[in-house]
Amino acid sequence: MRILIVLVTIIVLVPRTAVVAQQINVLDAGSRSQLLLDPSLVFDAERVSFSLHPGRKHPQNPLVVADEPWEGGYVSLFAGTVLFDQSDSFFKMWYTCENNPEYFADRGICYATSRDGLTWKKPAVGTRKARNGKPHNSVLALGDCPSVFRDEGDPDPARRYKMIAFDVNRGYMAYVSPDGLNWKEQSAKPVVPISYVDDVVSAFHDRAAGEFGLLGKLSTPVFGRVRRSIYLATSRDFRHWSRPEPAFLADRRDDLGTLGRLERVRSLLNVPDNPNVMRTEFYGAGVYLAESCTIGFPWVFTISANVPAPGNQEGPIDVQVALTRDRETWSRPFRTPIIPLGKPGEWDSGMILTASQAIDVGDEVWLYYGGHNHTHGLVADYKLRDKGQQKYTGASGLAMWKKDRFGSADGPAEGATLTTIPLRFTGTRLEINASTKPEGEVRVELLDAAGQPLSGFGISEPIAGDNLRHPVVIPGQKDLALLAGRSITLRFHLRDASLFAFAFRSGAKP
Repeated sequence: MRILIVLVTIIVLVPRTAVVAQQINVLDAGSRSQLLLDPSLVFDAERVSFSLHPGRKHPQNPLVVADEPWEGGYVSLFAGTVLFDQSDSFFKMWYTCENNPEYFADRGICYATSRDGLTWKKPAVGTRKARNGKPHNSVLALGDCPSVFRDEGDPDPARRYKMIAFDVNRGYMAYVSPDGLNWKEQSAKPVVPISYVDDVVSAFHDRAAGEFGLLGKLSTPVFGRVRRSIYLATSRDFRHWSRPEPAFLADRRDDLGTLGRLERVRSLLNVPDNPNVMRTEFYGAGVYLAESCTIGFPWVFTISANVPAPGNQEGPIDVQVALTRDRETWSRPFRTPIIPLGKPGEWDSGMILTASQAIDVGDEVWLYYGGHNHTHGLVADYKLRDKGQQKYTGASGLAMWKKDRFGSADGPAEGATLTTIPLRFTGTRLEINASTKPEGEVRVELLDAAGQPLSGFGISEPIAGDNLRHPVVIPGQKDLALLAGRSITLRFHLRDASLFAFAFRSGAKP
Protein backbone atom coordinates (compact mmCIF):
# COMPACT_ATOMS: atom_id res chain seq x y z
CA MET A 1 0.00 0.00 0.00
CA ARG A 2 1.28 3.48 -0.84
CA ILE A 3 0.04 6.81 0.50
CA LEU A 4 1.14 9.99 -1.30
CA ILE A 5 1.35 12.95 1.05
CA VAL A 6 3.07 16.29 1.49
CA LEU A 7 2.79 16.56 5.26
CA VAL A 8 2.28 13.60 7.58
CA THR A 9 -0.73 13.63 9.87
CA ILE A 10 -0.30 11.87 13.17
CA ILE A 11 -3.18 9.52 13.93
CA VAL A 12 -3.44 8.95 17.66
CA LEU A 13 -5.62 6.59 19.64
CA VAL A 14 -6.89 7.05 23.16
CA PRO A 15 -4.03 7.68 25.61
CA ARG A 16 -3.67 5.47 28.66
CA THR A 17 -4.05 8.55 30.82
CA ALA A 18 -4.63 12.20 30.07
CA VAL A 19 -1.84 13.59 32.27
CA VAL A 20 1.02 11.10 32.63
CA ALA A 21 2.83 11.64 29.31
CA GLN A 22 5.48 14.35 29.57
CA GLN A 23 5.90 17.19 27.11
CA ILE A 24 8.71 16.56 24.61
CA ASN A 25 9.99 19.22 22.22
CA VAL A 26 13.10 17.45 20.90
CA LEU A 27 13.24 13.72 20.25
CA ASP A 28 15.94 11.83 22.11
CA ALA A 29 17.04 9.48 19.34
CA GLY A 30 20.06 8.27 21.29
CA SER A 31 21.77 5.52 19.30
CA ARG A 32 18.52 3.66 18.59
CA SER A 33 17.08 2.85 15.17
CA GLN A 34 14.27 5.25 14.22
CA LEU A 35 11.59 3.66 12.04
CA LEU A 36 9.89 5.59 9.23
CA LEU A 37 6.76 3.66 10.11
CA ASP A 38 6.43 6.34 12.80
CA PRO A 39 4.73 9.45 11.34
CA SER A 40 5.78 11.61 14.29
CA LEU A 41 9.37 11.59 13.01
CA VAL A 42 8.41 13.66 9.96
CA PHE A 43 8.31 17.46 10.07
CA ASP A 44 7.99 18.01 6.34
CA ALA A 45 7.82 15.85 3.22
CA GLU A 46 7.70 16.83 -0.44
CA ARG A 47 6.72 14.32 -3.14
CA VAL A 48 7.17 11.48 -0.64
CA SER A 49 4.83 8.50 -0.45
CA PHE A 50 4.63 6.23 2.58
CA SER A 51 4.28 2.47 2.12
CA LEU A 52 3.27 -0.38 4.40
CA HIS A 53 5.34 -3.53 3.96
CA PRO A 54 3.32 -6.66 4.78
CA GLY A 55 5.17 -9.62 6.22
CA ARG A 56 6.45 -12.32 3.87
CA LYS A 57 4.75 -15.60 4.66
CA HIS A 58 7.14 -18.52 4.86
CA PRO A 59 6.79 -20.82 1.83
CA GLN A 60 6.57 -23.88 4.10
CA ASN A 61 3.47 -22.56 5.90
CA PRO A 62 1.68 -23.94 7.80
CA LEU A 63 4.58 -25.04 9.96
CA VAL A 64 2.59 -26.68 12.78
CA VAL A 65 -0.62 -28.65 12.23
CA ALA A 66 -2.75 -30.91 14.41
CA ASP A 67 -1.06 -34.23 13.75
CA GLU A 68 -0.89 -35.80 17.22
CA PRO A 69 -3.77 -37.81 18.70
CA TRP A 70 -4.08 -35.67 21.82
CA GLU A 71 -4.37 -32.35 19.96
CA GLY A 72 -7.86 -32.76 18.60
CA GLY A 73 -8.81 -31.00 15.40
CA TYR A 74 -6.68 -27.84 15.41
CA VAL A 75 -3.61 -26.11 16.81
CA SER A 76 -3.10 -22.36 16.97
CA LEU A 77 -0.62 -19.74 18.11
CA PHE A 78 -3.58 -17.90 19.56
CA ALA A 79 -1.55 -15.29 21.49
CA GLY A 80 0.89 -18.11 22.20
CA THR A 81 4.66 -17.79 22.27
CA VAL A 82 7.75 -18.70 20.29
CA LEU A 83 11.13 -17.74 21.76
CA PHE A 84 14.71 -18.68 21.12
CA ASP A 85 16.13 -20.01 24.37
CA GLN A 86 19.78 -18.97 24.44
CA SER A 87 20.58 -21.37 27.27
CA ASP A 88 19.43 -24.41 25.27
CA SER A 89 20.17 -23.03 21.78
CA PHE A 90 16.82 -23.90 20.24
CA PHE A 91 13.37 -22.45 19.66
CA LYS A 92 10.53 -23.21 22.05
CA MET A 93 6.81 -22.86 21.40
CA TRP A 94 3.79 -22.79 23.71
CA TYR A 95 0.56 -23.12 21.75
CA THR A 96 -3.11 -23.90 22.16
CA CYS A 97 -4.91 -26.97 20.87
CA GLU A 98 -8.47 -28.24 21.04
CA ASN A 99 -7.51 -31.47 22.88
CA ASN A 100 -8.93 -34.92 22.32
CA PRO A 101 -11.47 -35.89 25.05
CA GLU A 102 -9.84 -39.30 25.26
CA TYR A 103 -6.84 -37.48 26.74
CA PHE A 104 -8.31 -34.41 28.46
CA ALA A 105 -11.67 -32.95 29.36
CA ASP A 106 -10.72 -29.43 28.32
CA ARG A 107 -8.37 -27.40 26.16
CA GLY A 108 -4.81 -26.86 27.23
CA ILE A 109 -1.40 -25.41 26.44
CA CYS A 110 1.12 -27.57 24.58
CA TYR A 111 4.87 -27.39 24.05
CA ALA A 112 7.04 -27.84 20.94
CA THR A 113 10.70 -27.37 20.02
CA SER A 114 12.73 -26.59 16.91
CA ARG A 115 16.39 -26.15 15.97
CA ASP A 116 15.68 -23.78 13.08
CA GLY A 117 12.26 -22.32 13.91
CA LEU A 118 10.73 -24.04 10.89
CA THR A 119 10.67 -27.80 11.56
CA TRP A 120 8.94 -28.48 14.85
CA LYS A 121 8.90 -31.48 17.18
CA LYS A 122 6.32 -32.20 19.86
CA PRO A 123 8.23 -34.07 22.55
CA ALA A 124 6.20 -36.23 24.91
CA VAL A 125 7.17 -34.18 27.96
CA GLY A 126 3.64 -33.23 29.00
CA THR A 127 3.12 -32.60 32.69
CA ARG A 128 -0.66 -33.03 32.81
CA LYS A 129 -2.14 -36.42 33.67
CA ALA A 130 -4.01 -37.77 30.68
CA ARG A 131 -7.29 -39.67 31.12
CA ASN A 132 -5.94 -42.61 29.17
CA GLY A 133 -2.49 -42.47 30.74
CA LYS A 134 -0.74 -41.99 27.41
CA PRO A 135 2.18 -39.56 26.84
CA HIS A 136 1.65 -36.15 25.24
CA ASN A 137 3.08 -32.60 25.23
CA SER A 138 0.39 -30.70 27.18
CA VAL A 139 1.79 -28.67 30.08
CA LEU A 140 -1.11 -26.63 31.46
CA ALA A 141 -4.88 -27.09 31.72
CA LEU A 142 -7.63 -24.50 31.54
CA GLY A 143 -5.31 -22.11 29.75
CA ASP A 144 -5.52 -20.08 26.56
CA CYS A 145 -3.20 -17.42 25.18
CA PRO A 146 0.10 -18.49 26.79
CA SER A 147 2.54 -15.55 26.85
CA VAL A 148 5.84 -17.02 28.08
CA PHE A 149 9.15 -15.35 28.99
CA ARG A 150 12.51 -16.63 30.12
CA ASP A 151 13.57 -14.20 32.83
CA GLU A 152 17.27 -14.38 33.63
CA GLY A 153 16.91 -11.33 35.84
CA ASP A 154 14.91 -13.18 38.50
CA PRO A 155 17.30 -14.60 41.13
CA ASP A 156 14.88 -17.43 41.95
CA PRO A 157 15.46 -20.35 39.53
CA ALA A 158 11.95 -21.61 40.26
CA ARG A 159 10.69 -18.44 38.53
CA ARG A 160 13.01 -18.63 35.52
CA TYR A 161 10.03 -18.93 33.16
CA LYS A 162 6.96 -16.76 33.54
CA MET A 163 3.59 -16.94 31.83
CA ILE A 164 0.40 -14.91 31.54
CA ALA A 165 -2.58 -16.94 30.32
CA PHE A 166 -6.38 -16.83 30.35
CA ASP A 167 -8.34 -19.04 32.72
CA VAL A 168 -11.99 -19.25 31.71
CA ASN A 169 -13.10 -19.45 35.35
CA ARG A 170 -10.92 -16.74 36.88
CA GLY A 171 -9.46 -14.36 34.29
CA TYR A 172 -5.85 -13.45 33.50
CA MET A 173 -3.52 -15.59 35.59
CA ALA A 174 0.24 -15.48 36.23
CA TYR A 175 2.30 -18.67 36.35
CA VAL A 176 5.96 -19.45 37.05
CA SER A 177 8.15 -22.43 36.17
CA PRO A 178 11.77 -23.57 36.50
CA ASP A 179 11.79 -25.24 33.06
CA GLY A 180 8.80 -24.11 30.99
CA LEU A 181 7.10 -27.48 31.53
CA ASN A 182 6.15 -27.65 35.20
CA TRP A 183 3.97 -24.64 35.93
CA LYS A 184 2.39 -23.39 39.11
CA GLU A 185 0.23 -20.38 39.85
CA GLN A 186 2.09 -17.38 41.15
CA SER A 187 -1.04 -16.60 43.13
CA ALA A 188 -4.61 -17.85 43.26
CA LYS A 189 -5.61 -14.24 42.63
CA PRO A 190 -5.84 -13.28 38.94
CA VAL A 191 -3.84 -10.39 37.53
CA VAL A 192 -7.12 -9.10 36.08
CA PRO A 193 -10.27 -10.92 37.29
CA ILE A 194 -12.81 -12.59 35.00
CA SER A 195 -15.47 -10.01 35.83
CA TYR A 196 -13.50 -7.38 33.91
CA VAL A 197 -12.20 -9.26 30.89
CA ASP A 198 -13.50 -11.02 27.80
CA ASP A 199 -10.90 -13.71 27.15
CA VAL A 200 -7.90 -12.97 24.93
CA VAL A 201 -4.68 -11.73 26.53
CA SER A 202 -1.10 -11.35 25.38
CA ALA A 203 1.91 -10.14 27.31
CA PHE A 204 5.51 -9.09 26.72
CA HIS A 205 8.72 -8.46 28.65
CA ASP A 206 10.71 -5.34 27.88
CA ARG A 207 14.04 -6.25 29.46
CA ALA A 208 15.69 -2.95 28.55
CA ALA A 209 12.99 -0.97 30.36
CA GLY A 210 12.58 -3.51 33.17
CA GLU A 211 8.85 -3.75 32.52
CA PHE A 212 6.24 -6.37 31.74
CA GLY A 213 3.22 -5.43 29.66
CA LEU A 214 -0.19 -7.05 29.32
CA LEU A 215 -2.63 -6.44 26.45
CA GLY A 216 -6.07 -7.72 27.42
CA LYS A 217 -9.44 -7.74 25.70
CA LEU A 218 -12.11 -5.79 27.59
CA SER A 219 -15.55 -4.63 26.47
CA THR A 220 -15.94 -0.87 26.03
CA PRO A 221 -18.76 1.38 24.74
CA VAL A 222 -17.72 2.87 21.38
CA PHE A 223 -20.18 4.90 19.28
CA GLY A 224 -23.14 3.61 21.28
CA ARG A 225 -22.23 -0.10 21.11
CA VAL A 226 -20.21 -2.25 23.49
CA ARG A 227 -17.19 -3.54 21.57
CA ARG A 228 -14.17 -5.74 22.09
CA SER A 229 -11.23 -3.42 22.81
CA ILE A 230 -7.62 -3.82 23.94
CA TYR A 231 -6.30 -2.43 27.22
CA LEU A 232 -2.72 -2.22 28.49
CA ALA A 233 -1.45 -2.88 32.02
CA THR A 234 2.20 -2.87 33.13
CA SER A 235 4.27 -4.30 35.96
CA ARG A 236 7.83 -3.94 37.23
CA ASP A 237 7.90 -7.18 39.24
CA PHE A 238 5.30 -9.45 37.56
CA ARG A 239 3.34 -9.41 40.83
CA HIS A 240 1.78 -5.95 40.98
CA TRP A 241 0.09 -4.61 37.87
CA SER A 242 -1.23 -1.19 36.96
CA ARG A 243 -4.88 -0.65 36.19
CA PRO A 244 -5.60 -1.53 32.55
CA GLU A 245 -6.00 1.55 30.38
CA PRO A 246 -7.26 1.78 26.76
CA ALA A 247 -4.78 1.01 23.99
CA PHE A 248 -6.87 0.08 20.92
CA LEU A 249 -10.44 1.32 20.51
CA ALA A 250 -12.25 1.37 17.17
CA ASP A 251 -12.65 4.79 15.55
CA ARG A 252 -14.60 6.16 12.57
CA ARG A 253 -11.86 5.24 10.14
CA ASP A 254 -12.02 1.63 11.33
CA ASP A 255 -15.78 1.45 10.88
CA LEU A 256 -15.63 3.08 7.44
CA GLY A 257 -13.25 0.35 6.34
CA THR A 258 -15.55 -2.44 7.51
CA LEU A 259 -17.45 -3.10 4.28
CA GLY A 260 -14.30 -3.08 2.16
CA ARG A 261 -12.70 -5.72 4.39
CA LEU A 262 -15.84 -7.87 4.27
CA GLU A 263 -16.03 -7.81 0.49
CA ARG A 264 -12.56 -9.32 0.31
CA VAL A 265 -13.78 -12.45 2.14
CA ARG A 266 -17.35 -12.51 0.84
CA SER A 267 -17.21 -16.16 -0.25
CA LEU A 268 -16.35 -17.27 3.30
CA LEU A 269 -19.21 -15.56 5.14
CA ASN A 270 -22.00 -17.80 6.34
CA VAL A 271 -24.86 -15.40 7.14
CA PRO A 272 -26.21 -12.29 5.36
CA ASP A 273 -24.81 -8.88 6.32
CA ASN A 274 -26.72 -6.82 8.84
CA PRO A 275 -25.88 -3.10 8.38
CA ASN A 276 -27.15 -2.39 11.90
CA VAL A 277 -24.58 -4.76 13.36
CA MET A 278 -21.65 -4.20 10.98
CA ARG A 279 -18.65 -2.70 12.79
CA THR A 280 -14.96 -3.06 13.71
CA GLU A 281 -13.61 -4.42 16.99
CA PHE A 282 -10.22 -5.50 18.35
CA TYR A 283 -9.87 -9.15 19.25
CA GLY A 284 -6.30 -9.25 20.55
CA ALA A 285 -2.80 -7.95 19.81
CA GLY A 286 0.83 -9.02 19.61
CA VAL A 287 3.91 -6.80 19.94
CA TYR A 288 7.47 -6.38 18.74
CA LEU A 289 9.98 -4.50 20.88
CA ALA A 290 11.93 -2.39 18.40
CA GLU A 291 14.90 -0.32 19.56
CA SER A 292 13.07 3.01 19.80
CA CYS A 293 9.42 2.01 20.04
CA THR A 294 6.90 -0.76 20.56
CA ILE A 295 5.25 -2.12 17.42
CA GLY A 296 1.73 -3.42 17.96
CA PHE A 297 -0.06 -6.01 15.83
CA PRO A 298 -3.76 -5.49 16.66
CA TRP A 299 -6.15 -8.21 15.47
CA VAL A 300 -8.99 -6.46 13.63
CA PHE A 301 -12.32 -8.24 13.88
CA THR A 302 -14.61 -7.08 11.07
CA ILE A 303 -18.17 -7.94 12.07
CA SER A 304 -20.82 -8.47 9.40
CA ALA A 305 -23.76 -9.84 11.41
CA ASN A 306 -24.85 -11.64 14.56
CA VAL A 307 -24.99 -15.43 14.53
CA PRO A 308 -27.88 -16.72 16.70
CA ALA A 309 -26.14 -19.97 17.54
CA PRO A 310 -23.76 -19.93 19.36
CA GLY A 311 -24.67 -16.30 20.05
CA ASN A 312 -21.63 -14.69 18.49
CA GLN A 313 -20.68 -12.53 15.50
CA GLU A 314 -19.62 -13.39 11.96
CA GLY A 315 -16.65 -11.91 10.15
CA PRO A 316 -12.92 -12.23 9.43
CA ILE A 317 -9.99 -11.34 11.68
CA ASP A 318 -6.82 -9.90 10.17
CA VAL A 319 -3.76 -8.12 11.55
CA GLN A 320 -2.82 -4.46 11.22
CA VAL A 321 0.08 -2.49 12.69
CA ALA A 322 0.46 0.24 15.31
CA LEU A 323 3.32 2.05 17.00
CA THR A 324 3.98 3.74 20.34
CA ARG A 325 7.01 5.38 21.91
CA ASP A 326 5.60 5.73 25.43
CA ARG A 327 2.92 2.99 25.54
CA GLU A 328 0.41 5.70 26.28
CA THR A 329 -0.42 6.94 22.79
CA TRP A 330 -0.48 4.74 19.69
CA SER A 331 -0.34 5.78 16.03
CA ARG A 332 -2.00 3.70 13.30
CA PRO A 333 -1.11 5.39 10.00
CA PHE A 334 -2.13 2.34 7.93
CA ARG A 335 -5.44 0.49 8.16
CA THR A 336 -4.66 -2.40 5.86
CA PRO A 337 -3.25 -5.81 6.83
CA ILE A 338 0.39 -6.16 7.85
CA ILE A 339 -0.21 -9.94 7.50
CA PRO A 340 -2.74 -10.40 4.67
CA LEU A 341 -5.35 -13.12 4.86
CA GLY A 342 -4.79 -16.01 2.47
CA LYS A 343 -6.93 -16.52 -0.60
CA PRO A 344 -10.31 -18.24 -0.04
CA GLY A 345 -9.65 -21.92 0.58
CA GLU A 346 -6.12 -21.42 1.90
CA TRP A 347 -5.32 -22.41 5.47
CA ASP A 348 -5.23 -18.81 6.77
CA SER A 349 -7.98 -17.25 4.64
CA GLY A 350 -10.53 -16.50 7.37
CA MET A 351 -8.71 -15.50 10.55
CA ILE A 352 -5.13 -14.66 11.56
CA LEU A 353 -4.25 -14.49 15.26
CA THR A 354 -0.65 -13.63 16.10
CA ALA A 355 1.72 -14.91 18.73
CA SER A 356 2.13 -12.65 21.74
CA GLN A 357 5.58 -11.42 20.65
CA ALA A 358 7.62 -11.14 17.46
CA ILE A 359 11.30 -12.06 17.79
CA ASP A 360 14.62 -11.14 16.19
CA VAL A 361 16.26 -13.92 14.18
CA GLY A 362 19.49 -12.62 12.70
CA ASP A 363 18.63 -9.64 10.50
CA GLU A 364 14.95 -10.57 10.32
CA VAL A 365 11.88 -10.15 12.50
CA TRP A 366 9.76 -13.29 12.82
CA LEU A 367 6.13 -13.25 13.90
CA TYR A 368 4.42 -16.62 14.22
CA TYR A 369 0.66 -16.73 13.90
CA GLY A 370 -2.37 -18.99 14.01
CA GLY A 371 -4.47 -19.22 10.86
CA HIS A 372 -7.96 -20.57 10.20
CA ASN A 373 -9.65 -21.13 6.84
CA HIS A 374 -13.05 -20.07 8.18
CA THR A 375 -14.47 -16.90 9.68
CA HIS A 376 -15.44 -16.24 13.29
CA GLY A 377 -19.13 -17.02 13.01
CA LEU A 378 -18.67 -20.58 11.81
CA VAL A 379 -19.10 -23.30 14.41
CA ALA A 380 -16.43 -25.65 13.06
CA ASP A 381 -16.74 -29.21 14.30
CA TYR A 382 -13.06 -30.04 13.98
CA LYS A 383 -13.66 -33.61 15.13
CA LEU A 384 -15.26 -34.37 11.78
CA ARG A 385 -11.99 -33.63 10.04
CA ASP A 386 -10.49 -36.94 11.15
CA LYS A 387 -13.41 -38.69 9.46
CA GLY A 388 -12.84 -36.88 6.19
CA GLN A 389 -16.02 -34.85 6.65
CA GLN A 390 -14.58 -31.52 7.73
CA LYS A 391 -12.84 -29.02 5.48
CA TYR A 392 -12.08 -26.49 8.23
CA THR A 393 -8.63 -26.25 9.77
CA GLY A 394 -6.56 -24.32 12.27
CA ALA A 395 -2.77 -24.36 12.09
CA SER A 396 0.27 -22.13 12.73
CA GLY A 397 2.69 -20.39 10.40
CA LEU A 398 5.27 -17.62 10.17
CA ALA A 399 5.48 -14.08 8.74
CA MET A 400 8.85 -12.35 8.32
CA TRP A 401 10.32 -8.92 7.69
CA LYS A 402 13.83 -7.68 7.18
CA LYS A 403 14.94 -5.77 10.27
CA ASP A 404 12.87 -2.59 10.84
CA ARG A 405 11.21 -2.81 7.42
CA PHE A 406 7.56 -2.51 8.39
CA GLY A 407 7.08 0.76 6.52
CA SER A 408 9.04 3.13 4.29
CA ALA A 409 9.25 6.67 2.97
CA ASP A 410 9.59 6.49 -0.83
CA GLY A 411 10.91 8.97 -3.35
CA PRO A 412 10.11 8.88 -7.10
CA ALA A 413 12.58 9.16 -9.98
CA GLU A 414 12.21 12.96 -10.09
CA GLY A 415 13.26 13.14 -6.45
CA ALA A 416 11.69 13.92 -3.06
CA THR A 417 12.75 15.29 0.30
CA LEU A 418 11.89 14.36 3.87
CA THR A 419 12.88 16.49 6.84
CA THR A 420 12.75 15.11 10.37
CA ILE A 421 11.60 16.79 13.53
CA PRO A 422 14.38 18.17 15.78
CA LEU A 423 16.30 15.41 17.53
CA ARG A 424 19.34 14.74 19.68
CA PHE A 425 21.58 11.74 19.36
CA THR A 426 24.54 9.94 20.84
CA GLY A 427 27.24 8.26 18.80
CA THR A 428 29.77 9.10 16.13
CA ARG A 429 28.26 7.99 12.84
CA LEU A 430 24.96 7.78 10.97
CA GLU A 431 23.61 4.77 9.11
CA ILE A 432 20.40 4.28 7.16
CA ASN A 433 18.25 1.27 6.37
CA ALA A 434 17.33 1.85 2.72
CA SER A 435 17.00 0.35 -0.73
CA THR A 436 17.28 2.03 -4.12
CA LYS A 437 16.50 1.10 -7.68
CA PRO A 438 19.51 0.70 -10.03
CA GLU A 439 19.55 4.39 -10.92
CA GLY A 440 18.35 5.61 -7.53
CA GLU A 441 20.14 7.17 -4.58
CA VAL A 442 19.77 8.69 -1.13
CA ARG A 443 21.64 11.75 0.11
CA VAL A 444 21.50 13.13 3.63
CA GLU A 445 21.92 16.65 5.01
CA LEU A 446 22.53 17.50 8.67
CA LEU A 447 20.71 20.73 9.54
CA ASP A 448 20.06 22.79 12.63
CA ALA A 449 16.68 22.82 14.38
CA ALA A 450 15.47 25.56 12.00
CA GLY A 451 16.35 23.45 8.97
CA GLN A 452 19.44 25.47 8.01
CA PRO A 453 22.73 23.83 6.94
CA LEU A 454 25.27 23.24 9.69
CA SER A 455 28.61 24.88 9.10
CA GLY A 456 31.17 22.33 7.95
CA PHE A 457 28.62 19.61 7.29
CA GLY A 458 27.65 19.41 3.65
CA ILE A 459 25.41 16.95 1.89
CA SER A 460 26.47 13.31 2.06
CA GLU A 461 27.94 11.21 -0.67
CA PRO A 462 25.25 9.34 -2.65
CA ILE A 463 24.03 6.04 -1.19
CA ALA A 464 22.79 3.29 -3.50
CA GLY A 465 21.80 -0.36 -3.24
CA ASP A 466 19.92 -2.42 -0.68
CA ASN A 467 21.43 -2.48 2.81
CA LEU A 468 20.11 -2.54 6.36
CA ARG A 469 23.11 -0.46 7.47
CA HIS A 470 24.28 1.90 4.75
CA PRO A 471 27.02 4.16 6.18
CA VAL A 472 26.40 7.87 5.63
CA VAL A 473 29.61 9.63 4.59
CA ILE A 474 29.83 13.41 4.97
CA PRO A 475 32.79 14.78 2.96
CA GLY A 476 35.46 16.19 5.24
CA GLN A 477 33.95 14.71 8.40
CA LYS A 478 35.36 11.54 9.96
CA ASP A 479 32.66 11.32 12.61
CA LEU A 480 29.70 13.21 14.04
CA ALA A 481 30.82 13.38 17.66
CA LEU A 482 30.87 17.21 17.56
CA LEU A 483 27.10 17.23 17.01
CA ALA A 484 26.18 14.67 19.67
CA GLY A 485 23.79 16.17 22.19
CA ARG A 486 22.85 19.14 19.95
CA SER A 487 19.38 19.65 18.51
CA ILE A 488 19.56 18.91 14.79
CA THR A 489 17.33 17.81 11.96
CA LEU A 490 17.99 15.46 9.06
CA ARG A 491 16.92 16.03 5.47
CA PHE A 492 16.81 12.99 3.22
CA HIS A 493 16.90 13.42 -0.55
CA LEU A 494 15.29 10.34 -2.09
CA ARG A 495 15.42 9.45 -5.76
CA ASP A 496 13.99 6.08 -6.78
CA ALA A 497 14.63 5.06 -3.18
CA SER A 498 12.89 3.72 -0.06
CA LEU A 499 14.00 4.76 3.42
CA PHE A 500 12.98 2.43 6.24
CA ALA A 501 14.97 3.66 9.23
CA PHE A 502 18.01 5.59 10.39
CA ALA A 503 20.26 5.35 13.42
CA PHE A 504 23.21 7.12 14.97
CA ARG A 505 25.72 4.53 16.15
CA SER A 506 28.91 4.34 18.17
CA GLY A 507 31.95 2.20 17.44
CA ALA A 508 33.37 0.90 14.22
CA LYS A 509 31.30 0.43 11.10
CA PRO A 510 29.84 -3.10 10.76
